[in-house]
Amino acid sequence: MTYHPKSEFIAVMMERGFLADCTDYQGLDEALSNGVVPAYIGYDATAQSLHVGHLMNIMVLRWLQKTGHKPITLMGGGTTKVGDPSFRSDERPLLGPEQIDANIVGMQQVFAKYLDYSDAPAGAIMLNNAEWLDSLNYLDFLRDIGRHFSVNRMLSFESVKSRLDREQSLSFLEFNYMILQAYDFLELNRRYGCLLQMGGSDQWGNIVNGIDLTRRVLDQEIYGLTTPLLTTSDGRKMGKSANGAVWLNGDMLSPYEFWQFWRNTTDADTGKFLKLFTELPVAECDRLGALAGSEINAAKVILANEVTTLLHGAEAAATAEATAREVFEKGGVGDDLPTLTMTQDELGDGISIVQLIVRAGLAKSGKEAKRLINENGARMNDAPLTDAGLMIDAAALTAPLKLSAGKKRHALVQLG
Repeated sequence: MTYHPKSEFIAVMMERGFLADCTDYQGLDEALSNGVVPAYIGYDATAQSLHVGHLMNIMVLRWLQKTGHKPITLMGGGTTKVGDPSFRSDERPLLGPEQIDANIVGMQQVFAKYLDYSDAPAGAIMLNNAEWLDSLNYLDFLRDIGRHFSVNRMLSFESVKSRLDREQSLSFLEFNYMILQAYDFLELNRRYGCLLQMGGSDQWGNIVNGIDLTRRVLDQEIYGLTTPLLTTSDGRKMGKSANGAVWLNGDMLSPYEFWQFWRNTTDADTGKFLKLFTELPVAECDRLGALAGSEINAAKVILANEVTTLLHGAEAAATAEATAREVFEKGGVGDDLPTLTMTQDELGDGISIVQLIVRAGLAKSGKEAKRLINENGARMNDAPLTDAGLMIDAAALTAPLKLSAGKKRHALVQLG
């Protein structure tokens, strides 16, 4: 793209790799150059924590604020009751109001690490769309808002089409989701002067709907900007690890495991991730990403430290690095490893090593644990583990027991 932006925010988005598409580059760039632009990203409260897959858009909001604009984090207290059908093959399980509220509390903890929610002109605000969606009158809503939507056009959106092409059921409840999201943008513009909605490129259709609706109802010029859907260089969706989702809340994933996730980045992704997930200068990210051989490992440690510092603080990052060094370089135990504490009652007369590997989170099933042992991928106290029938009793746990799966995943088991 040859567009040369005037605003700092668009320049950062382009040079760091955050930009997939924009509804009107010039119009948005002009607005960003002329004053503080309030902009939002919506988050449905489907889990108690955000995960690494959300981190790119959280960084977008952080850069928005750093360049002088006002981030709005919109919690989907209302839309979570419906569920976004975008590119899903099945309907999301519906959550009750108590679970949605609890999830929002968990998610708020993360935003506070990245954004400043002060009264400053660019101070972030957190809103919940239940504020306007819960009290909607259905007939009024159909008459005032529904008449602006063409079903033919809604059916043509890729997120809906892909579901229908596979002949998978799309409920009327889910079909309404894009109307509600469009209405969010209208309400945010009306109440808070919000000029920009951002999101992953899978949200393009929903964002365009909101822009069209706001133009029709309020005659306001507003904008949309999307980020690329992030996959790793080997084609996997960003945010998944061997153990499942990489959560951002420390009580759901320890800072050490979070640090380790970034340290295990593939060589080819290191430069790209430094640009997206840290605030290091772009030239430095490019220099580190271009390192080869064992030197790239130093770049990955910098990546892990920078990302972990933003979320969990510098001390947690330093502790994680020290633990990793102790575990990998010295073969030590490491105080900060994920730890499974067994009671004497749980242990009974003994527990099989296969069960213990599963309980420690190093395998998802007994079958996987047995395969790990049979393929020489398991170690106990740094010695190869070859006997899948081994029983561990209290005597074996007089000192913490270190279990390893491959070279990079470790856990401690202790008697409590």
